[in-house]
Amino acid sequence: GAMSVDSITDLSDNTSKLLEALQLSHPHELDPRRSLGKKKMLSLNPITWQVPRIVDRCCEHIEAHGLQTVGIFRVGSSTAELTLAFILLIYSILKLREEFDRGLDVFLDEHQSVHDVAALLKEFLRDMPDSLIPRELYAAFLSTASMEGPAQLAALQLLLFMLPPCHSDTLHRLLRFLSEVARHAESSWGPDGREIPGNKMTVSNLATIFGPNILQKEKPGEKDTGAMNFEDSAAIILVVQRLIEHYQTLFTVSPEMQRDVLRRLFQTDPDVIDYLLRRK
Repeated sequence: GAMSVDSITDLSDNTSKLLEALQLSHPHELDPRRSLGKKKMLSLNPITWQVPRIVDRCCEHIEAHGLQTVGIFRVGSSTAELTLAFILLIYSILKLREEFDRGLDVFLDEHQSVHDVAALLKEFLRDMPDSLIPRELYAAFLSTASMEGPAQLAALQLLLFMLPPCHSDTLHRLLRFLSEVARHAESSWGPDGREIPGNKMTVSNLATIFGPNILQKEKPGEKDTGAMNFEDSAAIILVVQRLIEHYQTLFTVSPEMQRDVLRRLFQTDPDVIDYLLRRK
C-alpha cells in the first residue's frame, strides 16, 4: 500500500487540488534544491508558505527596527510637514515599490526609514487587485461583528478556512505581525531601569488603520455606489480587532476537526491521506 510517486501529476486532478488545500506544510521542510519550474509540476513535498516577499520583508523590517516607533502607521516622520521632506518620502516609497514590482530581491536594512516601510505595506494591501479577504466574503465576515464569544470565533475560523492558500498564509503573517506591534504599544522598563517607550499602536488603533485595507467592498479605483456607512466601518474595525487578538486560535485546526476530516478523506482519497500521515 505504499506510494512511490513524487509528483502530483502522477495522481488525479482531484487529488492535486486536495493536497494543495490541506496546506500541511512548513517552510523549513521544503528542500531548496528541488526546482518545480523545470518539470512544471507540483511536488508532493510540503507546499511552502505563499506570502508575497514585499509583505514578509516589510513585516520583518518593522519587527526588527520599528516596534518602539511611536505612532508607527499613524504618523509620518517629524519633517513630513515640510514640502521637500514629504516629496522625498513619497519618492522613497515609490522607489521601493518599483523594485519589488520588478521582482528584485530587495533587502531592507536599519538605514531604511520604518515610516517608508510602514507606508509601503499599507499601500500594497490597499492596492491589491484581489483584497486580502476576498470581496465575495466581505458580507460574511462583517456579519460576525454581531456575534459574541465562542460563536463569533467559530464563525470567523470557518470563514478563514475558506480563504485561498495564498490569502490565508499572507493574512496569518500580517496578523502575527500586527499582534507583535500591539504587544509593544505600552511603555515598559528595561533591565537597567530605563523606560522603553511604547509605540501607542493598540489593537484597536491597528484595526482602524488596517481594517479598510484588509476588508474591501470595492476594487481599488472603483467608485462605491453607496459610501461605506458608519455601521460597516465599525463592523470592519471590530472584526479585524478580533482577528488580531485571536489569530493563533483561529489559525489552529483542532485535533477533533483533523480526525473528522481524515476519516472522511480516507473514503475518497486514501492514498494521499496515507502518504501525508506517514510524512507527518
